[in-house]
Amino acid sequence: MKFRELYMKGELPFDAIFDYTDTWSQSDETCTLREYLGLTVQEEDVWVTDSDEALEELMERERNRKILFLDLDGTLLNDKKELTKGNRRAIEEALGAGHSVVISTGRPLVSAIAQAKSLGLAGEGCYIICFNGGEIYDTAGKKSIFRKTIPFPYVQRVFEEAKARGLHCQTYDEEGILTEADTEALRFYMKSTQVGARIVPNVMEALKEEPVKLLVIDLKDKEKLTAFRDETDKWREGKIDSFFSCPEYLEHVAPGISKGEAVRMLCRYLGIPLENTIAAGDAENDITMIREAAVGVAMANGAPEVKAAADYVTERTNNEDGVAEIIRRFVLV
Repeated sequence: MKFRELYMKGELPFDAIFDYTDTWSQSDETCTLREYLGLTVQEEDVWVTDSDEALEELMERERNRKILFLDLDGTLLNDKKELTKGNRRAIEEALGAGHSVVISTGRPLVSAIAQAKSLGLAGEGCYIICFNGGEIYDTAGKKSIFRKTIPFPYVQRVFEEAKARGLHCQTYDEEGILTEADTEALRFYMKSTQVGARIVPNVMEALKEEPVKLLVIDLKDKEKLTAFRDETDKWREGKIDSFFSCPEYLEHVAPGISKGEAVRMLCRYLGIPLENTIAAGDAENDITMIREAAVGVAMANGAPEVKAAADYVTERTNNEDGVAEIIRRFVLV
């Protein structure tokens, strides 16, 4: 275990960095000192350009920095798709105290970015996990940190299987939704997420690059979606993972993709210990991040299986400043 990880866990004093540095300088290690110590690029820059004291101060702040992962619909947003005043105030306090807030959603990147801007979550310390973990985006740097796509043959197969069962299927490009039919399900999704759509004769011909996610929708009968998932389970094995984000939406992503795995990847990228993480959600697709985080929270309005996976269930719903409750209890402490 490297110096940084042990320091962040409180198992080493800062002065131990000098013993590690001496050991590195006398060894045959081919890695850089930064790599040997496990420091981030920012920490190395501060150390080189400023002082030992400045590095210690930065790392102490980082050690106390918490990162809050929040689902959007049914968690951060109320049933009207709005951010309550109480939640907004609590988020501003958390960011002002140096903590990070991450939107973690099944929505496409274009929608998540627009939502982040409207919520005031597009500056320093803010990140986006979208497509249920298929992409991680740095809002301040305006760049993707991670992206994993679904191969074209699998995309075509899902569209064909959905069409054969009378289910709406859609995917996404950089502009928004891409689908082959104007359906009630599409119009409902567009209104709910404020994402535009292009209806094309053939999605495979319209796609310029492999997409990150596919979505199969039925607004009236979850059993049809469940049957679709069960009937396609065998050929999907090892190719596509599938799960519900709500009773109407059956998500499809690349194998191993989940909000939980995205939590781990982003923490590793930022150098934040998993011990400093809190994650909150209300639906099946939130369970992996609730289990991955040090503190997993289910909303009072969440599904029973989500509550069963959580360490804590809020007293307030998403309509009653439930996220503010989480921030006051687990972040600003």
